[in-house]
Amino acid sequence: MSTPHLLLGLLAGGSRHGYELKRAHDERLPQARPLAFGQVYATLGRLQRDGLVAAAGQGRSAGPDRTAFALTGEGRAALDQWLSTVEPPMPYVASTLFTKVVVALLVADVDRARSYLIAQRAAHTTRLRELTTVKADPVATLSDVVAADFAIVHLDADLRWLHATLDRVADWHREVHP
Repeated sequence: MSTPHLLLGLLAGGSRHGYELKRAHDERLPQARPLAFGQVYATLGRLQRDGLVAAAGQGRSAGPDRTAFALTGEGRAALDQWLSTVEPPMPYVASTLFTKVVVALLVADVDRARSYLIAQRAAHTTRLRELTTVKADPVATLSDVVAADFAIVHLDADLRWLHATLDRVADWHREVHP
């Protein structure tokens, strides 16, 4: 996730202070990794330093002063550029799941690798069920459903890979340890 671009996008609708940006993140990306307040404010500081946002006033709402930030013209241009750039498919296999299986084959026996794959498959299946429940919840927002769909598709791909790898793990182990 590109936190700077996310914050620029959230500011595109008008000025907000850090607390409002965090709350908007949590509402719009309900299944995403939580965004810490410190990360919001540190990112806003960098965006301000780079001229992409500017302070748009201060207010106090039963607490400390809160600085609102607004998107600058340069910030809008940077956001537009980012939105028009197609994300390239990942060129490398960079997954902790994949790496653990490879390392298990290197340092352990085939049964340990198989056990890991089975345990991981169970964890993925549990998470898949949780996300399916989110989609069926009558109070789920469209943001909840779309985020759950995204995660479900990725979990399904992982589950298919886990299943295929379980079928191949003994042969793969023999290849690694001839």
